[in-house]
Amino acid sequence: MSEPNLKIAVARRIFPALIDELRRRYDVRDNQDDASLTAPALAARLADADGALITAGERIDAALLAVAPRLKVVANIGVGYNNIDLAACTAAGVLVTNTPDVLNEATADHAWALLLAAARRVTESERWLRAGHWQRWTFEMFMGADLHGATLGILGMGRIGRAIARRAQGFAMRVVYHNRSPLPAEQAGGATWVTKDELLRSADHLIVVVPYSAATHHAIGAAELTLTKPTAVLVNIARGGVVDDDALAAALRAGRLAAAGLDVFEGEPIVRPALLELDNVALTPHIASSTRATREAMARLAMRNLEAALAGERPPSLLNPEVWDNRRR
Repeated sequence: MSEPNLKIAVARRIFPALIDELRRRYDVRDNQDDASLTAPALAARLADADGALITAGERIDAALLAVAPRLKVVANIGVGYNNIDLAACTAAGVLVTNTPDVLNEATADHAWALLLAAARRVTESERWLRAGHWQRWTFEMFMGADLHGATLGILGMGRIGRAIARRAQGFAMRVVYHNRSPLPAEQAGGATWVTKDELLRSADHLIVVVPYSAATHHAIGAAELTLTKPTAVLVNIARGGVVDDDALAAALRAGRLAAAGLDVFEGEPIVRPALLELDNVALTPHIASSTRATREAMARLAMRNLEAALAGERPPSLLNPEVWDNRRR
């Protein structure tokens, strides 16, 4: 059924065919040139919108909500939502949704891509080769770290963490993890819960997957990096800010950590110059979930959330269910 009086603001360019599906029901204002929206530009776009389809790059806060009186639902295309002031949305009666589960496997794959690249010095040796330095083969060139038979540590054993752990079975790895509390045995899949300090001390390779919050800000910082093995590899696919990038760069430079693989950064898209200067870091620009099938599934789930909310139905992945009875209508 067409609902042309309802206005939808789309903050980033997404698949045109999906936008066309929305246009059949709503008045859609998209962003096909994919311009980065400043806070005032985003506020202007949402000023008379009933729903918003956003990504991690758009900040939704109390100031924006105050100038968007019609806004009923914010549908985030992503599982993380630290870009959204959830408390402010709840206070304003605005529903907030995300896109869990559909990106678990692609993100876990990318964690392993970064781990392999960093541990086996793939990006470092490729840059060296492309620069024309390879004149002869030597026995000890670019020696990396073994994954098979090693201990994999996972900080944050949620759905993505468990998908990462399943892949470790193929490498005959011992898996240890740390959450605030141990998982039921059937969910842990043979992985062993340990304290955070024990995780840092025992892991040959450490993958960080915790959501970002005030409690997890710099969960891996200078103090934590003094506990890791100097031969260890650290991978961050969580959020920028969970790892202290300055402390990480210092540890890598000083040899207190062998290598790192990073998909997320503090203050991204700006990356700390100290990280860019290091050879023993594999870097990707926040693309862990970036396969076509996964990104389309994320967009479709966000659209289902949006459409359900605007139809007066409970969205499938509602983040603030306590607002349901007092939501904007």
